Amino acid sequence: TITPDRGKEFAQHSKITNALGGIPFYFPAPHHPWERGTNENTNGLLREYFPKSMDITDTPDNVIQEKVLELNKRPRKCLNWKTPYEVYYEKVLHLT
Repeated sequence: TITPDRGKEFAQHSKITNALGGIPFYFPAPHHPWERGTNENTNGLLREYFPKSMDITDTPDNVIQEKVLELNKRPRKCLNWKTPYEVYYEKVLHLT
């Protein structure tokens, strides 16, 4: 399933569901962030690089991509201490 924020950018979620072969969307109840734990945790990790007060419109794409790669190579408890990169690409990284 896909569990997005409740923003208007997902108003046409059915098109995404169809394009991805029927993967369903789950919309949590308003004001229930605990129903989207991984999403909330990832937002917190992003805030380490991009604080809420920061306007990222002038941030170069390569800087954003660099930070995304850093986060994807960070071990996560919910992935049994594997990185998202390892899980997605089925590769073992040797991080020390």
